[in-house]
Amino acid sequence: MITTPNIITTQEVATTVIHLLIPCQDMGKYMDPAIQEVIKTITGQGIQITGPMFCYHHRRPGDTFDFEIGFPVNKAIKEEGRVKNSKLPAVKVVRSVYQGPYEGLAQAWPALQQWVRANGHGETGRFWESYLNNPNEVKDPKDYRTELNWIVG
Repeated sequence: MITTPNIITTQEVATTVIHLLIPCQDMGKYMDPAIQEVIKTITGQGIQITGPMFCYHHRRPGDTFDFEIGFPVNKAIKEEGRVKNSKLPAVKVVRSVYQGPYEGLAQAWPALQQWVRANGHGETGRFWESYLNNPNEVKDPKDYRTELNWIVG
């Protein structure tokens, strides 16, 4: 389900994002329009996307998701509406890769959390996932690859 987790320290990465605070059941309704809005702003300003799309969660989901959706970029944008500059932090994470349909992420994250707890790492409640391939280019969902980054203290 997930690859063997590794502990790494990430580098800070400049990003362009939209922050969303939405009911969990409405993820599908809000995600694609936000992605398209971010891409339009970045490309409209001639900025380069330098890495995969990600969702950075500010806390564990409850009834709502509180997260930023966006892309790493080569330089800051001129902020427009909901589209803002942000960053992925330089932090210590437990990293793993999940391969399979996005619906399986609901089981992949608890598997990673179990590893974090079993190995005595402090939890911050913050995490992000990076979508390593594009579902428009990879036809079979079993081949989707998602990098999981669990911030540990």
